[in-house]
Amino acid sequence: MFRHCTFSREELNEEDRTAKMSFSSEEPYERWFGTEILDHDKKSVLLKRLNTGGALLVDHDTRDQVGVIEKAFIADRKGSAVVRFGKSGRAEEVFQDVRDGIRQNVSVGYRIHKMKQEDSDPENPIFRATRWEPLEVSIVSVPADISVGIGREDDQRKYNTEVIKKELIMPEEPVKTDKKDTVPDQPVVDLAAVNQAREEAREKEMDRVREILALGEQFDMAEDARKAVSEGRAVEDFKTDILEKVGNVQPVQTDPDLGLNRKEKQNYSIVRLINHLIDRNDAVAREAASFEIECSQAFEKKTHRTARGAFVPPDVLSRDLNVTTDGEGGYLVGTNLLAAQMIEMLRNKMMVEVAGATILDDLVGDIAIPKQSGAATAYWVAEAGAPTESQQTLAQLQLAPKTVAAYTDYTRKLMLQSSITVENFVRNDLTRVLALAIDLAALHGTGSSNQPTGIAATNGIGSVAGGTNGLAPAWSHMVNLETEVAQDNADVGRLAYMTNAKVRGKLKQVFTNATYGEIPLWQTGSAPGIGELNGYPAYVTNQVSSALTKGSSSGVCSAIFFGNWADLIVGTWSGIDLLVDPYSLSTSAGVRVTAFKDVDVGVRHAQSFAAMLDALTT
Repeated sequence: MFRHCTFSREELNEEDRTAKMSFSSEEPYERWFGTEILDHDKKSVLLKRLNTGGALLVDHDTRDQVGVIEKAFIADRKGSAVVRFGKSGRAEEVFQDVRDGIRQNVSVGYRIHKMKQEDSDPENPIFRATRWEPLEVSIVSVPADISVGIGREDDQRKYNTEVIKKELIMPEEPVKTDKKDTVPDQPVVDLAAVNQAREEAREKEMDRVREILALGEQFDMAEDARKAVSEGRAVEDFKTDILEKVGNVQPVQTDPDLGLNRKEKQNYSIVRLINHLIDRNDAVAREAASFEIECSQAFEKKTHRTARGAFVPPDVLSRDLNVTTDGEGGYLVGTNLLAAQMIEMLRNKMMVEVAGATILDDLVGDIAIPKQSGAATAYWVAEAGAPTESQQTLAQLQLAPKTVAAYTDYTRKLMLQSSITVENFVRNDLTRVLALAIDLAALHGTGSSNQPTGIAATNGIGSVAGGTNGLAPAWSHMVNLETEVAQDNADVGRLAYMTNAKVRGKLKQVFTNATYGEIPLWQTGSAPGIGELNGYPAYVTNQVSSALTKGSSSGVCSAIFFGNWADLIVGTWSGIDLLVDPYSLSTSAGVRVTAFKDVDVGVRHAQSFAAMLDALTT
């Protein structure tokens, strides 16, 4: 509902750009259901919304905010507020009109939560709102016509009209009055039409509430959804909130560290843990690895997971060992433990991460990352015309842990060594094999047979084909890869090419213009090992396949990728599970150590990547 009043220019403070005004009173107002009185007892008026950054609008348009409500209060049985005008061009324009006396009307939009009937006059019942809530204060040029009652502007302003309680039964027929007693210009109220409009408003409101709550549950924003419902916000506005939150989404860090201190992290030894796992009955090895065993058991208890062998906790995997000054810890690192860091080394060996892939660490359970998959549509309309309804569409990138396992073999004598270099060697070896497997899955994971879905197998990426049986890569192919991404407006972010060493060698012998210039496609980049291709960084890893098939070219085609690598998401679930097999290689006195890691890969926007999968290098 709306009420209006006027304010005096004497209440303006031009220096502070503030104005004091009364926006409501207990003056009776004629509504379609009778006479309405807003009770102004302090307990009757809910001012929290206005006192927490309430909006000063123009003509109740939520897109036309020109100031903020600094303070709202009840004084002398009136609702009053101190408002401050902004400094934007629009706010300055309205403030100048107020100073000049051009705009003198103030209107308040409000919602009634509870009212009671004060008398039983059938012709003009009086209702007192004993619990009501101001929603906003507006500077208006023409006050709302209160004679038509509830929500003449509701559909335009997106406010939800509170349905009058069932006990407030209105006459079935309009009250007949003598024409001479009729209020001038007072329209005859069609109660049937009003009841129909009220029912339609109720159904729309129920649809709004259901859709917002469903979106809140889908995108793990239940509390935000309940708040949006209570504030009367539109579904499209709540979708915008979801998209804004997506822009700032962070992985949920619910896989807790064990709380190891710095010295405990530095003294942790994977070699001691492996020696214990070789023979769990060896009392000496068990005693030596008592700390590592305790950490594994504590991690199992915290995560409710059971290790195949023993867990290496995230505290150890993410510890900071970048100590360069002996007096500040360098001696400690150098003599007691190692100089390697498992997760960081894992990343450094992953070329997709070097190219800019987004790594989500320490995940727990399946995750869903919301994304916008479609936009609203703009329409040109005639005067008084209405645009066709259109909405944003939302989707999800879902990641679920998929286990990658890799093993490496050592001799028993090597594992019995306590040398720091042996410890480093074992850590490097284990992380190398895992890193290679994850890198390969990010590029060529099939999405079947328990594999993640890599870039090449992602539906919707751009495709550049060489020929029926493949073709040697040329300048046109590089440009087309870029164009495939750019034409979908995805040429932003960490844009780069990635291919294998064979293609790099081929591109160094192919020229942008073989007739007029001997300029090789592959140029020297800004860092060792990183080239430049078509003006973008170009990365090389032999994880990019050189054994693809196209037509009669069987097992000899290579891949070339281009895209925004920040849209490649690699999720890792913390903790590495080590399983030691002392039996398979017992005849050669060897030990096989298998490392398990939970990982998944996904592409946030397929349009962010393009691939050529039939490049010939011979």
